[in-house]
Amino acid sequence: MTEFGRSLGLSHLHMKWGWFVGIGLLLLICGAAALADLMVATVVSVYYVGMLMILGGVLSIAHGFQVKGWESSVLWALGGALYVLAGFFAFLNPVLASAALTLMLAAALIVTGVVRLIVGFRMRGMPGSGWIIFAGAVTALAGIVIAVGWPVNSLWILGAFLAIDLLMQGWSLLFLGLALRGSR
Repeated sequence: MTEFGRSLGLSHLHMKWGWFVGIGLLLLICGAAALADLMVATVVSVYYVGMLMILGGVLSIAHGFQVKGWESSVLWALGGALYVLAGFFAFLNPVLASAALTLMLAAALIVTGVVRLIVGFRMRGMPGSGWIIFAGAVTALAGIVIAVGWPVNSLWILGAFLAIDLLMQGWSLLFLGLALRGSR
């Protein structure tokens, strides 16, 4: 273990290196499965979002009963009910839900990319500002590419994002675990 690692209190992680490797391998397997069938991975991601919306809606409804004042209670419960309905909608029609989520993803990437570009250009001349401009351009371009391919790409784009994320997490945990194993 390097002096930097010891100063961060990471020496206890050395004993857990096998967990990092094991979880990394499991995530790599899941990522490869998602990559093998992007449409199924898209449906799984839509179901996940739907499940979270239902859970969030139920919690909002329960919160509505705890709020003082009739108007506030109704508004919290109504908001929760809309979340529950949207969650059920995701389960009833995952293809249409994936189209809506893909369009929102494209819009979010475009806006985020433009914001990064603005920040990067305002920081021009400072060290690292070029990387922020580059990241903003790539993010905005990804959003534009997704928007141009919409709605056809909504059948696979969410699954591709899920697969890529699982693979990246898997590789990073695998290599972290291997690095921890070799450190003393």
